[in-house]
Amino acid sequence: MNSLNDLTARYFSWCNRIEYPEEPRRLYDASRYFLESGGKKIRPVLCLLGNDLFEEVTEDSFHAGYALDLFHNSSLVHDDIIDHAPLRRGRPTIHIKYSLPTAILTGDVFIARAFAHINHISGEYRHQIHMQFSKVVTEVCEGQQIDFDLEKKDLAHVSYAEYLKMITLKTAALMATSVKIGAAIGGADPQEQAYLYEFGKNLGIAFQIYDDYLDAFGEPSETGKQPGGDILEDKKTALLIKAWEAGSTAQKNALKNAMSKKGFEKVSAVLELYRNCKVDTWAADKTSEYTTKAFYCLDMITGIAAERKAGLIDLTNQLLDRRC
Repeated sequence: MNSLNDLTARYFSWCNRIEYPEEPRRLYDASRYFLESGGKKIRPVLCLLGNDLFEEVTEDSFHAGYALDLFHNSSLVHDDIIDHAPLRRGRPTIHIKYSLPTAILTGDVFIARAFAHINHISGEYRHQIHMQFSKVVTEVCEGQQIDFDLEKKDLAHVSYAEYLKMITLKTAALMATSVKIGAAIGGADPQEQAYLYEFGKNLGIAFQIYDDYLDAFGEPSETGKQPGGDILEDKKTALLIKAWEAGSTAQKNALKNAMSKKGFEKVSAVLELYRNCKVDTWAADKTSEYTTKAFYCLDMITGIAAERKAGLIDLTNQLLDRRC
C-alpha cells in the first residue's frame, strides 16, 4: 500500500525514464515543452491508485497510466487549438510558441505513443484494457465535438442536461476509465471495477463543474489560466447555463448584453450577473453533490481496508479544494 504522495513521486520518477527522439527537432521540442510544463497527473495517478487499492502496483499500471496521461495531453493540445487559448499551465500554448501545424502533430504523436504504451501491457487483462482505452479515446472526441457544437448554439437552446452529457464524455469518462483500468490490473472483480468507474465518473463531473467555477472566480496565479477565459470564448459552462435557466427576464436580457461585450468589460459584466443569480453558490452545491456520490461508490467496495482507500480520498479532496 502506498500513499498518494508516494505514488505520485513514483509516477514522476518512472516518466523521467521516457526519452523522445531528437528529430524532427521542432516536433519533439514541442512535445517535451508540453510534457515538462507540469499538470496534476490526475489520470495516471488514478490508475495507480486503482491498482494499489487491491494489490501492489505493477509495471503494467505505469504503462497504462502513462498512456492515459499522453492521451489527456493530446486532448489539451488540440483543445487549445480549437479554443484559440493563449496560455496553458501558465505558459504559452504550443500553437502560439511553435506553430499550428506543430501543435496538431504534437497532439497526434501523443496519441500514437499512448497506444504504444498500452501495447506494452502484458497481463491477461491486456485485451480488456485495450478495448477500454480505445472506447474512452472515442468518448473524449465525442465530448469535444459536443462542446464545440454547443458553442454554436444560442444559449436559450442549450440545457444543463446537454452540458452534463458533454462533460461526462469529455472529462469524466477519462477519469473513470483511469481508475477502472488500474483496478483491473490490480485484480478487482467486475462489480468492483463498476463501482470504481462510477466513483471516477462522479469525481470527474464534480471536478469539471468546479473547474468552470475556478475559470470565472479563481486567481490566475493559482489556476494558470487566462482570467475569464471561458467567458471570453463564449463557452457554455455550467455557470453560464445555470445563470440563464435561473435568471429573470431582466437578468437574461442583461446576460445577453453582457455576452456581447469585449475583453475585461465582458468578463466583469458576466461575473456580476453570475453573482446576482447565485450560480457561484449553486456550483459549490453541485460540486458537493457529485463528490458525495463518488464517495458513496467508494464505500460500496467492501472487504478493502479503509487505509487502502486513503489515497483516492486524499486525491479527491485535493482536486476539489484547489485554491480560488
